[in-house]
Amino acid sequence: MSPLTKLMFSLSLLLGTTITISSNHWMLAWTGLEINTLAIIPFISKSHHPRAVEAAIKYFLVQATASALILFSSTINAQLTGQWDITQLTQPTASLLLTMAVAMKLGLVPFHFWFPEVMQGSPMTTALLLSTLMKLPPITILFLTAPSLNPSLLTTMAIASAAVGGWMGLNQTQIRKILAFSSIAHLGWMTIILMYNPKLTMMTFYLYSLMTASIFLTLNTTNSLKLSTMMTSWTKMPALNTSLMLALLSLAGLPPLTGFLPKWLIIQELTKQEMSTTAMIISMLSLLGLFFYLRLAYCSTITLPPNTTNFMKQWYSNKPTNTPTAALISLSILLLPLSPTILTIT
Repeated sequence: MSPLTKLMFSLSLLLGTTITISSNHWMLAWTGLEINTLAIIPFISKSHHPRAVEAAIKYFLVQATASALILFSSTINAQLTGQWDITQLTQPTASLLLTMAVAMKLGLVPFHFWFPEVMQGSPMTTALLLSTLMKLPPITILFLTAPSLNPSLLTTMAIASAAVGGWMGLNQTQIRKILAFSSIAHLGWMTIILMYNPKLTMMTFYLYSLMTASIFLTLNTTNSLKLSTMMTSWTKMPALNTSLMLALLSLAGLPPLTGFLPKWLIIQELTKQEMSTTAMIISMLSLLGLFFYLRLAYCSTITLPPNTTNFMKQWYSNKPTNTPTAALISLSILLLPLSPTILTIT
């Protein structure tokens, strides 16, 4: 892909995201989502590998179906209420259709089937975009329509997402698939608190994006795509792999790292809403995810391969130190002491 083409599609991604998150009209939000979908497809399929082309086709079909459902729900709501305002979603059928459409766009259970496959078929940097930037517009739509959504449905989907994301990630050896199921589990945490504290949902998404970006950029630096190659990266960059271990534990939500903050606040908010049982269930389900985060951390720092591999330049790397990656890893590890300030901002 030429630099000019890459720049054009990158600007289209930013334009589509900006249109959706800043619009109050359903047609403008739908237009932004469509621009986003069409702009990310060339990034997914740029390697021209059959798996990448398959991932691009799956992504297009799922996103087109979800966009059609969004358009259908907004049309039903406008026909019955005369309102095209996103915040005025009052018709129950339209609300249900919108919940299904946004769940499909995000990859929430039971519409998660496409996300791990698309992540696995995409390059590492594109997988990072799919996990972070591409989820911002649908989450913004959920944020705006939160008062009109069904709390029981959202809670059920959230608990199912936390369970499936943790359970399905246990037996994976491909790192992008593991991080895809991690994303599904984290979406469960974001969704469960949406009805009661939408700002906490957005803060959780921002911190998740920060931690995920640091992990993806580190893995891209060490060229680690599966667990067996991840085990050889310790001898290349020990300091970077130590930072990766801490970032993974932060994503798992272990104190005193940054990732503990959103889970702590979500459990506290659920307890305030007299949903202690729900808080206990989703906390127990997060232990499933903790297992494969610990396995990733173990492979990146402690385990050495039993024999030599055929990779070029196995024992060193000539890549320079990446300052943005170092900054992201530092933030994803050390933000917990600043939690009062973060809470004041949000």
